[in-house]
Amino acid sequence: MANSASSGTVAIIAKGYPRLSESFIAQEILALQQRGLPLRLYSLRRPTETAIHPIHREITAPVTYLPEYLHAQPGRVLAAWRHARRMPGYDAAWHVFRRDLARDRTRNRARRFGQACVLAAELPAEVTRLYAHFLHTPASVARYAALMIGLPWCASAHAKDIWTTPAWEKREKLADADWVTTCSAVARDHLANLAPNPDRVMLAYHGLDFARLPPPPARLTRDGSDASDPVIVLSVGRAVEKKGYDDVLDALARLPAKLHWRLIHIGGGALASALSARANALGLGPRIAWLGAQPQERVLAEYRRADLFVLASRIAGDGDRDGLPNVLMEAQSQGLPCVSTRVSAIPELIDHEATGLLVPPGDPPALAATLERLMRDPQDRDRLGAAGCRRVRADFSLDAGIDTLARRFGLATTAAAAQ
Repeated sequence: MANSASSGTVAIIAKGYPRLSESFIAQEILALQQRGLPLRLYSLRRPTETAIHPIHREITAPVTYLPEYLHAQPGRVLAAWRHARRMPGYDAAWHVFRRDLARDRTRNRARRFGQACVLAAELPAEVTRLYAHFLHTPASVARYAALMIGLPWCASAHAKDIWTTPAWEKREKLADADWVTTCSAVARDHLANLAPNPDRVMLAYHGLDFARLPPPPARLTRDGSDASDPVIVLSVGRAVEKKGYDDVLDALARLPAKLHWRLIHIGGGALASALSARANALGLGPRIAWLGAQPQERVLAEYRRADLFVLASRIAGDGDRDGLPNVLMEAQSQGLPCVSTRVSAIPELIDHEATGLLVPPGDPPALAATLERLMRDPQDRDRLGAAGCRRVRADFSLDAGIDTLARRFGLATTAAAAQ
């Protein structure tokens, strides 16, 4: 185990913990725990899902839930504010908050300051650094609290937080934070252009812990010609605009009637009911299973029995978009051929025609043609699945990204620990 005495305890601030859709955060937390970094977790929301991933059971760091709504815990918030206002950095935090509020007059902004007061007041003395997952709300809470206490803070930026946070806010947070990591080269370049020092922004792919994943299975040679044995198409992702599930449905509706397939969708999301209704209206309902959010063991089982994977990511109306979806890496780790789009960082993982297939975003006809091609050709699926598996296992291991964080937290890297 690495010596982390120089690091002290790190407080990780997350928007919600645990979350099925954020297994990459749990994976990182567990890896840092295993490297010997003392951790405490602070969540801005309580979980709404009853299921958890197996990895969540291995994380032993204590979890504190900050008041999601300030009016629900007035005594706790008032006591925290009275304590925080006596801290040496409270005036500086109040000044930054007032400046932010002038540009973002929302209840959410006021809530962030109240949560920061609770965090600052309740933080144990052994905590020496704050680390926020996501550059929007969690980073605001971390920033205000760090100013109050006089501690350094840092952050990990992912997707929605990067592309929907105003430029002024990103610039100011990048100027205040010690450092920020992000999970794609596209995002790294975007944030580096906003930072006063580009070196403050680091690329750290999430990667996969291959010790937790089995080798890919042998797959059947379904070709869509047998109605009793249809090609199984899998997609894992939240039912939100940026995932492009309406494009997937429109593409599937374009396929020949005599091509037999079945779509399995895993994920929650606000658009789930609307998508199911759309599928029924297109006459696709009997061919689709909407499984909702599922724990990792069920997701892995579906990767292993599917024939191909689809994720039609696109840029949403508010600018939100994917980073580098972990589900694509997971699918490839199981030898599953992937069809996706040329959006954001996806081409950093998938090399078109070499390790998967890419189509333009928002183009159901192109998506339909590509899906039909792979449904009919199991040999092409095997070729792309094997190549994608080799690529992800060679270049997207968890250890590389964790080593980047380990160096920043004063821990030994994998190479150093092995010596």
